[in-house]
Amino acid sequence: MTDSAGPGSAAARQRRQEARRVLFPLLRALGSTVGLVAIYYLLPLDRASLGSVVAILGAGLMGLVGLVAYQVRAIIKAPYPALRAVGALATSAPLFLLLFAGTYFVASGISASNFNAPLTRTDALYFTVTVFATVGFGDIVATSEGARVLVMGQMVVDVIIVGIGAKIIVDAVRHGREKQLTEAGESQDQD
Repeated sequence: MTDSAGPGSAAARQRRQEARRVLFPLLRALGSTVGLVAIYYLLPLDRASLGSVVAILGAGLMGLVGLVAYQVRAIIKAPYPALRAVGALATSAPLFLLLFAGTYFVASGISASNFNAPLTRTDALYFTVTVFATVGFGDIVATSEGARVLVMGQMVVDVIIVGIGAKIIVDAVRHGREKQLTEAGESQDQD
């Protein structure tokens, strides 16, 4: 008997393995995004004070920095750095946006004067995304000085994330690919 190229062949198994390597990180990213959104909608934010939420925002942003540092290392070590970077962004970006959305939701509940209209969780998330995307439709507006300071803080961090954060992720992907090429070259030299 001779080897056939049927479904049980080594080539077919390798294709299935490659498909799993691509699919698993994408499903993990989707799962983490869905999980973060579910947590946002389930947290009892309507009972929080502005001070506690600002403290949580600060701690969350520090945690986000730690998460990104971990993700950069994981991107460099990953067999598919670009795919790992997509997964990292799919986790970090929603976390960042939801941290600010939660803060805006609480600020709106504490004082009706913080925004031009009361914000639901969805309204707060919508407002956060429009600020992040620099769209600013004007339908929701920060009206108090404190709310404006929070929005300015988000704007500053947005610029940092888009500028520096994107560069860090792209550099990690490049470094990961260079590392793979170096290891592949060393492997071939040893053969």
